[in-house]
Amino acid sequence: MAPLTSVILGSLLVYLTHAEKHGVQVIGHLKKGLNPPSVSELAFGSPHLMAAIKTGIIIGIIGLAEGIAVGRTFAMFKNYHIDGNKEMIAFGMMNIAGSCTSCYLTAGPFSRTAVNFNAGSKSAVSNIVMATAVMMTLLFLTPFFHYTPLVVLSAIIISAMLGLLDYQAAIHLWKIDKFDFFICLGAYLGVVLGSVETGLIIAVSVSLLRILLSVARPKTIVLGNIPNSGIYRSIDQYPSANKVPGILILQIDAPIYFANASYLRERISRWIYEEEDRLKSAGESSLHYVILDLSAIASVDTSGISMFEEIKKHLDRKGLKLVLANPCSEVMKKLDKSKLIESIGQEWIYLTVGEAVAACNFMLHTCKSNPVAVDYNAEDNV
Repeated sequence: MAPLTSVILGSLLVYLTHAEKHGVQVIGHLKKGLNPPSVSELAFGSPHLMAAIKTGIIIGIIGLAEGIAVGRTFAMFKNYHIDGNKEMIAFGMMNIAGSCTSCYLTAGPFSRTAVNFNAGSKSAVSNIVMATAVMMTLLFLTPFFHYTPLVVLSAIIISAMLGLLDYQAAIHLWKIDKFDFFICLGAYLGVVLGSVETGLIIAVSVSLLRILLSVARPKTIVLGNIPNSGIYRSIDQYPSANKVPGILILQIDAPIYFANASYLRERISRWIYEEEDRLKSAGESSLHYVILDLSAIASVDTSGISMFEEIKKHLDRKGLKLVLANPCSEVMKKLDKSKLIESIGQEWIYLTVGEAVAACNFMLHTCKSNPVAVDYNAEDNV
């Protein structure tokens, strides 16, 4: 009842004090009646048709994005889910019907949704009641709103919006993921200082930037052996994991595309240089094998294939052997079609990192005991 009471008391106060003559802005004259039909206004031969189509597409996309974003926000408060496809159909049907009666764009604006939410609405029946109330108001009650001050309407919207600010959620984002916090902050400032569209554009743009950065700069991890097991994990995550002497094990945590192929090539080369320098300074045995764990690589393009070829050539020049572990079927097909498997050798492709390490250790010990070159082929791998 608070919004309704505010409107009634505000209108009475302005009417009794003539506050509109002293600078208080009021709604003023409202024309009675419903919107006139506009189906006859549709003209496919109009010179403005293309401009109307372009504008309609842009407005439709913005209205749909805003409506779904607002719907998901309030769905989180009420602990239910929304279907984006159904929302799109609903927006389309509403705007098709509304366009036949000179209606504005029908969407789900944040301000009116917040007022409806705070009023205690539980279902879509509230929209039917609201539409009926608006229709009766337009037909019979518009003169009573002549003296309604605009500041009262603003206060209703602001009070409804303040109840939706969740500071604890922002603090939670800061603790978990600071990048998500800045996305949230950018969206908030865009809405407050600009509009809902501005906030959405900022949030979507920063999110896309994050995705591009994660694709262009994937992680490469050095793996080590967990003591008393055949498991190999990141040495940064598991300090107890030990590096295998003479073997460098690297894991790539993203698909390989043209956007990150150059970065991965440089990063792998840097890992090799750093490992060789470490072994040299520690006086340990030199590096002989580089194992690439491909279990996290779901796909690879031609730039990725070229990256593997360049890494192999680089390792061949340094006298090192490239070994692959656990490539998926799609990656294997492309490696096979590019003849890279023949270049690497089928005997140097293994199911797990553990098998690859065992084979490399076997070759190292064999070469130490017998300096004659050993041919370790695919049949031995079986």
